[in-house]
Amino acid sequence: MAAPRTGAARPAPDTARYRAPMRTLLVTGPGGAGRSTVAAATALGAAREGRKVLLLTADPAGALAAGGDDGPAARRPAVHRLDPAAHFRGEVLALQSHAAPALELLGAAPLDDDELTPLPGSAHFAYLAALREAARGDWDLLVADLPPLRDAIALLALPEQLRRYLRRLLPPERQAARALRPMLAQLAGVPMPADGLYEAAARRDAELAAVQDLIDAPGTSVRLVVEPGPAAADALRTARAGLALHRLPLDPVVANRVLPATSPDPWLAALAARQQTHLKELYEDGAVHEVPHLGRDPRTPDDLALLGAPAPAAAPAPAPEWPVEDHRGTDGVLVWRVPLPGAAKPDLGLVRRGDELVLTVGPFRRVTPLPSALRRCAVAGAALRDGELRVRFAPDPGLWPRTP
Repeated sequence: MAAPRTGAARPAPDTARYRAPMRTLLVTGPGGAGRSTVAAATALGAAREGRKVLLLTADPAGALAAGGDDGPAARRPAVHRLDPAAHFRGEVLALQSHAAPALELLGAAPLDDDELTPLPGSAHFAYLAALREAARGDWDLLVADLPPLRDAIALLALPEQLRRYLRRLLPPERQAARALRPMLAQLAGVPMPADGLYEAAARRDAELAAVQDLIDAPGTSVRLVVEPGPAAADALRTARAGLALHRLPLDPVVANRVLPATSPDPWLAALAARQQTHLKELYEDGAVHEVPHLGRDPRTPDDLALLGAPAPAAAPAPAPEWPVEDHRGTDGVLVWRVPLPGAAKPDLGLVRRGDELVLTVGPFRRVTPLPSALRRCAVAGAALRDGELRVRFAPDPGLWPRTP
C-alpha cells in the first residue's frame, strides 16, 4: 500500500535566473573634465568583472570603439551611441505622418528627412528615449554618459516637469466626461479636445513615467567627474545643491587626470602641487576617488583599464527625506526641512503657488507639491542653516481642523 500523499513537492527556486535590480550610474561633470572617458572606463571595468553592462553615450568615437584586447579580459559593455539628430528627424516625421490628414486639409507642404535640422534642446529628448529603452533591458549595470553638469541636472528634472505640464493642460479626469462632451461643447460654444489628444497625452505620460521610475529607483545615483582646479569646488557645490533639490543621490566624486605628486620636472611639480591644493578642498566635502593622468588621451580599452575608474557601489545611500516637523506647541508653526547642501542664501528663491512650492537654487528650479498638512497653512518665513532650508508654515485657522 502506497504511503499517503501529503502534498506535491515544490520545485527549488531557480537562483540562476534571478537578477538583482539594475544599478544605474548617471555620469556628468563640467565640460572638458573627462566624464565620457570615466563613464567608458567604469562600464569597461564592470564588464570585465563579468557583469552585463550597457554604456549609453553621445561620444561618437570613444576609446571603446578601438580594437585591441583578446581573451577573457576582452569582455566589453554593450554600447548605445546616441544620435540626437536622427532621433529628432524620426520624431518630427512620425508626428507629420500622424497628422497627415489635417496637414493635407490645410494644404501644408510636408517636410522631408534631409531638410530637418535639430532644434536646441532636442538632444534632451533623445536622452530620455534612450534611458526609457535601457530601462526595459536585462542589464546588471547601466552607465549613462550625460551632458555637462547643468544640462544633466535639467535633463534629469525634465520628466517630472513635463508630466506636470501634461496634468495641467490635459487633466486625465476630464477625459472621463466624454459622454458629456457634445453638450459641454454647446454650452461653452467651443469644440472640446478630441479623444486622440488625451490618448496621446496618456502615452507620453507613460513614457515619461518610465524614465522617472528609472531616475527615482533605489539603484540610481549620479557620479560627478571633475578635474582638480579652481572651478572644481564650485562645480561640486553647484552639483550638490541641484541634485539635492531633485533628491538625487551623489556618488563619491571622481577627480580625473591627477598628476603624480612628485616629479623631477619643476613645472610639472608646481602644477601637481596646485592640483593637490584643490584636491584637499574636494576631500573636505566628502569621499573622492582619484583617477591618474596617463600623459595622453585614452585611445583604447587597455588605456581605459589603466585609469582604474571606481566600480559602482552595490547600492547608493538614498537621498535625504524632506520631513515636516510639528512646532505648534512651542512656536505655533510647522517646519518643512529641505536638505540643500552647497546652496547659498543669495541663490535661493521661494514662491508659494496654490498647493505647490516653487524652489529655486541658483540655475535650478523645482515645483514640488506641498505635503497635505502644509496645504492648510501659509508660509511664515524661511531660513538656510548648515545646508538645510527650513520653511515655516503657520496653520490657517479657517482650514486647520479644530481640536476640542
